[in-house]
Amino acid sequence: MPDSFSERAKANILPLSHGRRFPAVFEEWRVSGQVRDHGATVATCQLCEQEHLRYHFEILNEFTSYEMWVGSNCILRFGVAVYDGQRRLTRQQARKKLASLIEQVRYDVCMKALRKLVKAENNEILASALRFLAEHGSLSPRFAFVVFWRLQEHQIEHNPAFFKINLRRQKFLRDLEAMPLARVHVLWPALSGAQRRKAIGLGITPPPAE
Repeated sequence: MPDSFSERAKANILPLSHGRRFPAVFEEWRVSGQVRDHGATVATCQLCEQEHLRYHFEILNEFTSYEMWVGSNCILRFGVAVYDGQRRLTRQQARKKLASLIEQVRYDVCMKALRKLVKAENNEILASALRFLAEHGSLSPRFAFVVFWRLQEHQIEHNPAFFKINLRRQKFLRDLEAMPLARVHVLWPALSGAQRRKAIGLGITPPPAE
């Protein structure tokens, strides 16, 4: 890491810390689990001052109670503690944890946008789909198509992995089999490997490989 990064980090972290030895002072800090999504790459890391960040992670000092909003690279670079419950994570585990925190924030933003869309469009089918999702943690094929269609139509950022498709009921399998192929292809990215094989077994043609 360039010295300039270390010097900026040192200048920013020491006034907020109890200790005065750098980089040992990072042992006082931990990731709180709070994440901010700025929606675009407009944020700056308060530690190293790197610009053009989209996501900020809150880190807290156990002695001074100060907080900083930083990028994930600084957390990993300086070994800021990341916990799963009471267990401190390894660097590799911490990387995965930070990624999962970002995905949770993205999911929350996506769901907020969908709920606003339900009100704006007065869309009872979409509302029913969201109620089903809240109750079951998954979507039927028909509900899933409605959700993905509206997400794409309104260019709402999302990851297909946000939504699990329920194919455990025979009715849902029949619904999938009866759907127009173009609609099935809309759902395809959200299907697991086993579900895709099941769909192919029903005679459904997968979308062309990208």
